[in-house]
Amino acid sequence: MTDALNLYPPAGFRFTVSFGQSASSLDSSFQEVSGIGPQMETETVTEGGENRYVHNLPKAVKHPKLVLKRGIAALQSPLIVWCKSVLEGGLSKAITPKFLHVFLLDEKGEALRAWSFENAFPVQWEIDPFNSTKNEVAVEKITLSYAFSTRVV
Repeated sequence: MTDALNLYPPAGFRFTVSFGQSASSLDSSFQEVSGIGPQMETETVTEGGENRYVHNLPKAVKHPKLVLKRGIAALQSPLIVWCKSVLEGGLSKAITPKFLHVFLLDEKGEALRAWSFENAFPVQWEIDPFNSTKNEVAVEKITLSYAFSTRVV
């Protein structure tokens, strides 16, 4: 890992995603990754006799869905094979969750930041609209649900 203090603020356009436990299990480059970051749910409680404010008490941490966007990949892609088996399999086979990492990279390709996602599995696989008036790459969007995330670095 490089010295993050020398590269503040880091650029957000160099990143990679790996599936499985090893960093070598890269599938493809992604155009965009979103949904990183937990959020605290709160519960509003009004106090009897106190009308100036309400108490917002912590309730639970929730995790948004992780969304990966990229150009449509080949059917042999390990990620596509996994999505097909989960989303087109009709639940005939057990869903195999995966462990994944998202790495924010510096200009040398070394990780500045990393987030891990436990027990991730695809919940939506969508193709962006085709438009005959635009000259754009066909993009697929894969939405993953996961148990929890951790900022590793």
